[in-house]
Amino acid sequence: MLNYHHLRYFHAIAREGSLTGAARALHLSQSSLSIQLRQLEESLGQPLFSRENKSLLLTEAGRIALEYAETIFRTGDELLDVMTLQTGSHRRLLRVGAVSTLSRNFQTGLLQPLFGREDVELVLRSGNLRDLLAMLSTHLLDVVLSNLPAKRDSEAPWHSHLLDEQPVSLVGRKQKGKPRKFRFPEDLIGQPLLVPGHDSNLRAAFDLMMEGLGIRPLLAAEVDDMAMLRLLASEGAGLALVPPVVVIQELKSGLLEERHRFPEIRETFYAITLSRRFPNPLLRDIIEPYQSRGHK
Repeated sequence: MLNYHHLRYFHAIAREGSLTGAARALHLSQSSLSIQLRQLEESLGQPLFSRENKSLLLTEAGRIALEYAETIFRTGDELLDVMTLQTGSHRRLLRVGAVSTLSRNFQTGLLQPLFGREDVELVLRSGNLRDLLAMLSTHLLDVVLSNLPAKRDSEAPWHSHLLDEQPVSLVGRKQKGKPRKFRFPEDLIGQPLLVPGHDSNLRAAFDLMMEGLGIRPLLAAEVDDMAMLRLLASEGAGLALVPPVVVIQELKSGLLEERHRFPEIRETFYAITLSRRFPNPLLRDIIEPYQSRGHK
């Protein structure tokens, strides 16, 4: 039979990354904890850790066992709530990772249905797509928000849910008086531009367009962070190549204005999840509203 205490010990070892750290946290001897882990592995018939230097790394079986262990612990907590007449006090945790190039405005709009809910706790992480997917694969995240889909393979069965796609524009400080209409592409010549980095798909499409037009744009700055791109545009450092959602408040206030829209260049927004037996139910609250609008 599966021993509940063995799962607790295993979970602590996985969290601490070593028998020494787990033994210290649990106030047990390292030898006793090692015996408990070996008994769990024998009952499951699979090794749960592999050794690398002085650390213990989860095997594939270990990652599966950790996912089930966390589900069992959550179910146990809910059972205690029900038995002690505290149903409804249980808070659900949603761990969200977002690539640093993703619009902060888009993120807040996506997570809006969860704001203010007393039964929800949000954990937000930022980084590059590779590191965030690694956290997703080890169950440290429930979803990764990205401008690009994840490549699906047999070892990592990612699901990239297309949430939205938006045209891209050139935006800049609002001109005083009665400015003449921006002429594209003539007015690009000599105009300082603020553009995303080369890892951005919209940057690749923009560069290809410029090459086809025979224009070598004047780059004032190349910025990976959309929040910084918005700030530089607001300070008048140049025209920024962004989806309007990035600067929606500045456009509404009149600080910035759209000079030219590129309907053929579109920014995409994805929610990347991993195939799981027990997915976080809060994901439905943020993904389904977008899918119901036709973004599937």
